[in-house]
Amino acid sequence: MPNPLPTDPDPEPARDSRSAGTRRPPRRATTPHAAIGATLRAVFGFESLRPGQVGVVKRVLRGESTLAVMPTGAGKSLCYQLPAVLDGRRTLVISPLIALMDDQCAALVSRGIPAVVLHSGLPASALQQAEEAVRSGRAGMVFTSPERAAEPGFAAFVAEAGRIGLMVVDEAHCLNRWGASFRPAYLELGPLRRALGQPPVLALTATASADAAADICGQLGIPADGVQRWGVYRPNLHFRVEPMDTAAAKRDRALALVAGTEGTGIVYTSTVREAEAIHGLLVGAGQAAGLYHGRLAARERTSAQEAFMAGALRVMVATPAFGLGIDKPDIRFVLHLQLPPGLDAYYQEAGRAGRDGQDATCTLLYLRADRGVQQFFMAGRYPERDAVEAVDGALRRLDAAGGAASVAAVAAEAQLPQARVHAILGMLRLERLASRRRDGTWRAGRQAMDGRALDRVLRGCEARSRQDRAELEAMVFYAQSGICRWRALLCHFEPDAQHEACGHCDTCERLARLEAQPSALQAADAGTEILVGRLTPGTAVRVKRYGAGEVLSDDGSSVTIRFAGGAERCFHPDFVRPARGRAAARAPAAASP
Repeated sequence: MPNPLPTDPDPEPARDSRSAGTRRPPRRATTPHAAIGATLRAVFGFESLRPGQVGVVKRVLRGESTLAVMPTGAGKSLCYQLPAVLDGRRTLVISPLIALMDDQCAALVSRGIPAVVLHSGLPASALQQAEEAVRSGRAGMVFTSPERAAEPGFAAFVAEAGRIGLMVVDEAHCLNRWGASFRPAYLELGPLRRALGQPPVLALTATASADAAADICGQLGIPADGVQRWGVYRPNLHFRVEPMDTAAAKRDRALALVAGTEGTGIVYTSTVREAEAIHGLLVGAGQAAGLYHGRLAARERTSAQEAFMAGALRVMVATPAFGLGIDKPDIRFVLHLQLPPGLDAYYQEAGRAGRDGQDATCTLLYLRADRGVQQFFMAGRYPERDAVEAVDGALRRLDAAGGAASVAAVAAEAQLPQARVHAILGMLRLERLASRRRDGTWRAGRQAMDGRALDRVLRGCEARSRQDRAELEAMVFYAQSGICRWRALLCHFEPDAQHEACGHCDTCERLARLEAQPSALQAADAGTEILVGRLTPGTAVRVKRYGAGEVLSDDGSSVTIRFAGGAERCFHPDFVRPARGRAAARAPAAASP
């Protein structure tokens, strides 16, 4: 069965077939720039690095810890593979996707680079051979999963043949997005680096807001000046939002969009129930659609993924569980049927379209009620005081009784789900209130958890919860805003830069149509000038969830409103309604021109 993923998750620079091969670079005294070029041609078959790659590669060669925020297609994997070959440093690569690790490792081996993978999906014999290669030092590059890297004794095992010269965390946004709530093993990556003797670390991701970048850097010990950004703007992606009144209307529109759009695509939902519902409707309408979500058996998920990658399925209906590391270059549309939790997640998912550089459409069908789905997920994402105290108490009781305090045992004693207990144990470990033995069992910290220590744990949870709420609000504002979609995204990821309107999102196209077509509203009636927009400055209006405000301007494409307290926001005209009665009376006075 062929591998479902390509060799590399990020398309690299165009390959020169005359220089491709597996030869090792010549060992001669050259300038660093010449050495980089020689290795690039001899081993990887590329003629030059891309601008974003150059800075990151040089930082890695200097041994400087780095967070590289590079868009899809920028060639992130070469940023650690090239330095590893150049100076022979032993490199540990931590990636959340087994299939992706397998393919990257196979590609390196085919180029003559000694690399191995370590994960639970390997047959026993293959795993034994890989472990022996690590122990003996023959494996210069080791790929593994966060869960394997978090196992007790892993740091000592992987460093047995010598110091690790570079630790790589691929898809580093997982540290911020999943660390505490979805894959607790990510909480162990900071301690792992310390156990390895603080080697330089390279964290790689396609997107990270300022807050997300600060969180990633804090967990991995990357200095603030170690963040390297290469712009996220991709002119071939056309963003649009369509307001929906009902769930039924939204599903009907989704069917119409899929049927009316050529090429392959992904339909994302936030819930398994909605994924199964829209998948059934698409199949019933004659679409070759697959289904992918976390409740399916691994075999079913793999089969659906392989069929989609091979082109046997035109559409994949999926929850966010699908797509990490997927590099199908010809995806022509990504349709979000439910509101994502934030702009970081939205851009990660929408950005899977158009990786071949050709035009692709990214559409969000926005129903206000979908905000409640994300609020429901948030409500159970971080532990309450009672849960933290229950886990700490259960651990101490098991410790005192001399029992094996495995995660399962602590969960049974605390009467909480294992995944939740694992996350709480990780938080307690960060505060030195718990530690893990070599055999994987846990023990209580030497000092009992007092009120101050508990408060520190809970403050950390509350800080993340506030960040999640802020990200959701930014997502809602994007959906309701009347400003250029790309400008909204770029202001989120690159707040210090100036951004022009893209000219090709739904908002920009709407404004262009208004400017190009003569309007009756522009005509003078009995010598009275009438504005282009529907609402004149000073009009009292109301926006759901934001309340009453007063119009500052309306260009027909977006309405700028000032709310009580002085806050000013732009909205798509469809979300603005005239205020009546007491709401109109409460509207703030607009500043006079």
